[in-house]
Amino acid sequence: MKLVSLALCLLILPGTAALAGDWPWWRGPNHDGIAEPGQEAPVAFSASENCRWSADLPGRSHGSAAVAGDRVFLAVAEEEAQIQSVMCFDRDTGGLKWKTEIHRGGFVQKTNKKASWASGTPACDGERVFVNFINGDAVFTTALDLDGKQLWRTRITGYTIHQGYGSSPAIHGDLVLVSADNKSGGAVCGLNRKTGEVVWKRERAQMPNYASPVVFKVGGRDQLFLTGTEKVSSFDPLTGETLWEVDGATTECVTTAVTDGERIFTSGGYPKNHVAAMVADGSGTVAWETKDRVYVPSMLVRDGRLYAVMDAGIAVCWNSATGEERWKARLGGNFSASPVMLDDRIYAADEAGTVHVFRVKADGIEVLAENKVGDQIFATPVICDGRIFLRAAFFDGDKRSEKLFCFANGD
Repeated sequence: MKLVSLALCLLILPGTAALAGDWPWWRGPNHDGIAEPGQEAPVAFSASENCRWSADLPGRSHGSAAVAGDRVFLAVAEEEAQIQSVMCFDRDTGGLKWKTEIHRGGFVQKTNKKASWASGTPACDGERVFVNFINGDAVFTTALDLDGKQLWRTRITGYTIHQGYGSSPAIHGDLVLVSADNKSGGAVCGLNRKTGEVVWKRERAQMPNYASPVVFKVGGRDQLFLTGTEKVSSFDPLTGETLWEVDGATTECVTTAVTDGERIFTSGGYPKNHVAAMVADGSGTVAWETKDRVYVPSMLVRDGRLYAVMDAGIAVCWNSATGEERWKARLGGNFSASPVMLDDRIYAADEAGTVHVFRVKADGIEVLAENKVGDQIFATPVICDGRIFLRAAFFDGDKRSEKLFCFANGD
């Protein structure tokens, strides 16, 4: 076995904890957007400042990077050619290790103009890379080995596009957990990581929804949480058994849930704007709720504080237990990418290509930098091992191009 493969196997198998310095799935090692503390990641960066490397990307995609061992994985979609692929880059140099085509053709449904055909983030379990794609009239999960060879592909459910699709896979135990809520009836599934066999499957309501599944230990047990379709739902991640399900979310949620260990925080933008704290015991108790619009960017919770960057460019902080608003601060711009937190700093990328870096304080924020990286950013930054990995787009007249950047101090 190659040394890198051995290192990656030690990363997760048989459990699901990430190695220090890796970001192997959506929202990072603990599934919450919080980076490992103490990293010397840059505050100021651009294509010409603290840029370790950049790599050209084909097509138009919004998914974030997954970083594991010496590799960076990224989902890509080329709209004109109708090709969906996974690309793998060398973590240190940005050199392309491989590109594997997953689907060709199948871009047959109409999406929201902001959506892409590769909006999800891959997940790596140390031996395999998993990725979800909407293709044709269905959603598929595909597994590749670390050299890019396809191992299996499983159809999850039929899918009717309302806005788009961007749910990312989660890894728990021997399973990869995937979801595909949509208005023709969706599903949440647990797949065998080695074979792609459907171990369990739960049908979902006929409603459009975009949240990704996430597993947290709450109330003394592991729970798989999904928000949206007007419910906050908790499942046993190993069996799919419904632990509890209560009213408490809007129809359409995009954000991935976060928890403070007692409450699950949900937010949505249709048919109403809301941020809510649901007591995670199945009682249906709503601890608190506001009418703020945090529709697309996922939230952050840390040390009794819940942080969000609203779609309209306002940073906000609440007491996570009571919902008391601690502060609001205008950043400006529009946001689709989720914020990422490192120590007391938050990195938030706006749609116009600027990454706002600010320090959170008891009574507000201290703006540290506004970094113009590109002309457009929809992908969430990734921070690990003192580096920032970020996908950005550029325009030359009507011509659009994308790059994957790696930023680090001193480069």
